[in-house]
Amino acid sequence: MAELGPDWVPGPDGIPYRRAARVILLDEADRVLLVRGHDVDQPERSWWFTVGGGIDAGETPRQAAVRELREETGIALVEGDLVGPVCTRQALFDFFARLCRQDEEIFVARVDSATLPPLSHDDWTDVEADVLDELRWWQVDALEAVGIEVFPAGLPALVRSLLPGWDGVTRNLGLARET
Repeated sequence: MAELGPDWVPGPDGIPYRRAARVILLDEADRVLLVRGHDVDQPERSWWFTVGGGIDAGETPRQAAVRELREETGIALVEGDLVGPVCTRQALFDFFARLCRQDEEIFVARVDSATLPPLSHDDWTDVEADVLDELRWWQVDALEAVGIEVFPAGLPALVRSLLPGWDGVTRNLGLARET
């Protein structure tokens, strides 16, 4: 499984597995930053999803969320900027032409877009460069009307529920099959 990276390990059922941390990043206009990507075996199919990725050995989910946000977007936050985890989920999805399983903790953070550096993919790994296509800020209404899949499912409603602030309850979004 070298092409998947060292954070992917065979689960008890043989399916590659990892723990991950994700960030719902909101700006002052209530836009959410998402990544569009595809799988290597289905380049014609793409989808939007939250920034984030695998938790490295010795990392906490918060540390991983901050690191992944910086690596994938160029935006540097500190752990204290993250709220939550606001939700958790388990996902089964195709990645690198195989079925994978991932357990996620999802945080939320707010930024002022006027103080941000330009979005950057300079620190994308080789794998990310192969499967990630673009970064984009989305208004929630526009995200509801997008013509491709958005993950996690129900993200617009989740974002709307977080706009007034987090209520302190970590919700489990359950198991999603995204293949």
